[in-house]
Amino acid sequence: MREYHLYRYSIPVDSQLILRNRFLKCREGLLVQVKCKDKEGWGEIAPLPEFSQETLEQAQAQSIQWLKQWDEARSKNEKLSLESLYPSVAFGLSCALAEMQGELGEQGNYQTAPLCYGDPDELYEPLDQMQGEKVAKIKVGMYEANRDGLIADMLLEAIPDLHLRLDANRSWTSAKAAMFAKYVKPEHRARIQFLEEPCKTREESRQFAQDTGINIAWDESVREPDFEVKAEPHLAAIVIKPTLVGSLQKCINLIEQAHAQGIKAVISSSIESSFGLTQLARIAQQYTPSVTPGLDTLDLMECQVVRQWQDSELPLIGLESELIEQIL
Repeated sequence: MREYHLYRYSIPVDSQLILRNRFLKCREGLLVQVKCKDKEGWGEIAPLPEFSQETLEQAQAQSIQWLKQWDEARSKNEKLSLESLYPSVAFGLSCALAEMQGELGEQGNYQTAPLCYGDPDELYEPLDQMQGEKVAKIKVGMYEANRDGLIADMLLEAIPDLHLRLDANRSWTSAKAAMFAKYVKPEHRARIQFLEEPCKTREESRQFAQDTGINIAWDESVREPDFEVKAEPHLAAIVIKPTLVGSLQKCINLIEQAHAQGIKAVISSSIESSFGLTQLARIAQQYTPSVTPGLDTLDLMECQVVRQWQDSELPLIGLESELIEQIL
């Protein structure tokens, strides 16, 4: 006997959060539950505005259609594919199925790289409290490149055991990227673990890495049709955002390909709710156990949804909350 339910949530977020060209005032998504006999599993389907190819409405319609087909497939003893679905739908449904089948580990990697959107002073306290490797992430490219370089260099100077991850979202020209590097002392550059997609094209990013010795990572590139996981000079990592990539199996395949090439794979958030973040933490622990994931986005939200992030003090809402609506 198969059963399924679909819920839609809408939770307020930090009013200063900018996604490319728009402010994000609330985070919306779906929670899916699947049951088979005495087993059940859950997943989150949450397309990210400005980044996902699909809207939430499209994801919701496709999820409803797939769930109905999944129920009907039982009598025909058929297995439905997830690969033709929108990435967020494929990921959420695959997580629900993996949970139901006992394939998703219970332990999570809740060690996060603190995320700084602008004020570097925000990083000092969380870094003081970190156990083990000190890793922080800074969004660059929103201000002047020389300012970004000065801030990165200042932090590396002030905290000798700090390693930085930087994300430019392809926002720089080659000249601006060079301006950034000019303000980071050569002796500090080795402690930049990687700079995600500094330039508008992959070739410009490769040239930047060669010219400066600063390691890079592929992020947006991972989701492009022609992308191949391939070792390159100064390529330190690929960043996998499952909500934007697709099914759990597709993410696992990317991780395995990266590890085979000696490249680090980093599981990263697409600003999911606490529910989705806890699943990402479990995936990170299971498949990239020695790498700090990029999941420090929960504090952008005003509350947690159904499942609690370890040690978070944000209020937790359940399915009965007015912020959650049952669709199926």
